[in-house]
Amino acid sequence: MAHTKEDIIRRVKEEDIEFVRLQFTDIFGQLKNVAITASQIEKAVDNKIMFDGSSIEGFVRIDESDQYLYPDLKSFRVFPWRPSHGKVARLICDVHNPDGSPFMGDPRYVLKRVIQKARDMGFDAFNVGLEAEFFLFQTDDEGKPTTKTNDEAGYFDLGPLDHGEGTRREICLALEQMGFEIEASHHEVAEGQHEIDFKYEEALHTADNIMTFKLAVKTLAQKNGLHATFMPKPIFGINGSGMHTNMSLFRDGKNVFYDPNGEKGLSKDAYSFIAGLLAHVKGFAAVTNPLVNSYKRLVPGYEAPCYLAWSASNRSALIRIPAARGQSTRVELRSPDPSCNPYLALAVCLAAGLDGIEKGMVPPAEITENIFAMDQATRQAHGIDSLPGSLEEAIKALEADQLILDTLGDHVATNFIEGKKKEWDEYRTRVSSWEREKYIINY
Repeated sequence: MAHTKEDIIRRVKEEDIEFVRLQFTDIFGQLKNVAITASQIEKAVDNKIMFDGSSIEGFVRIDESDQYLYPDLKSFRVFPWRPSHGKVARLICDVHNPDGSPFMGDPRYVLKRVIQKARDMGFDAFNVGLEAEFFLFQTDDEGKPTTKTNDEAGYFDLGPLDHGEGTRREICLALEQMGFEIEASHHEVAEGQHEIDFKYEEALHTADNIMTFKLAVKTLAQKNGLHATFMPKPIFGINGSGMHTNMSLFRDGKNVFYDPNGEKGLSKDAYSFIAGLLAHVKGFAAVTNPLVNSYKRLVPGYEAPCYLAWSASNRSALIRIPAARGQSTRVELRSPDPSCNPYLALAVCLAAGLDGIEKGMVPPAEITENIFAMDQATRQAHGIDSLPGSLEEAIKALEADQLILDTLGDHVATNFIEGKKKEWDEYRTRVSSWEREKYIINY
């Protein structure tokens, strides 16, 4: 892999690379890029490429628009799905102000700040494995997405039933060419739903990977006449798409969540991390579940968690501790969905867990029964709270959680909340087809 400026400049020349996309992510998790021609590569690796930040929602005002892209040289990759002549490569970038300081509104910088905090606390790595689900839908004659899947396959099904299988295989091969280590790829529970799991990495790298993953999935689906969506709940009545987030902290190369003598093989830090997540999960729900639609997934009965509890085995709990121990010990948060901005989502999860460790928080007792089967009184007796029921509730919870606001920083928090309030308002005032079907004749 090319890691030095010279390597990258040489590869662009030798490998007939015509365009290089300088990629970054906006506050709302949309991938942006400034495409340059090969002749500009030296300027790019010297951090001299500028763009107009005022044209990106939530970045900067018109009067402070110039920003610079500082490429992360380790992220240089050639897109395998582009032609072999006139190839296209990419570099993932950090956004900086003209004076060279990091831009406070750059989500990648938000995550870097929390990772630094973990280092200051003596942890040398925050490792994260993400499982992102998505739907593959057919397109109509105009190329617009439908909600038809042409697929009767179920969980882990193979063969002629799974029409997305070929596309999924292509995505896996392309990602492997870009340096991903694919651990599993399978059909999910719902029709047209798929999951590809890749090996865990250090958090910043994982967030970069998920942005690349989304791009690859969408690009290759489109190439095959399909539409891929990471929308959390595209169809009523069947499972939505989640992005289970598996987390572990390391110190001196050892997993600090593992303690062979601890209850369930978990360390005190692991329990405090769980407690921190539970303490802030309502406050950061607007970040991990950022759409109006996200809250249609977080309802009882479809495998998605909606109640605040943890368990070592129970899949109805919000936080699950998978069976593996030793270096593989991890805490799995099951609420995030793949529409989130991965940089911000991992930043708030880490900040919440570290808060638990710093304060020595203790989680409530483990819940082993199926929470979905409990009635409200039983849940209350167990002290089981719920996640926010709507984006509006989630925004209010975010505004009330100072730790999460501080983690995002003023710039991101203000612009994010403002954007989400606008989204909620638009939804709230729109008349839906459900309302028309329900009321237009009766009233």
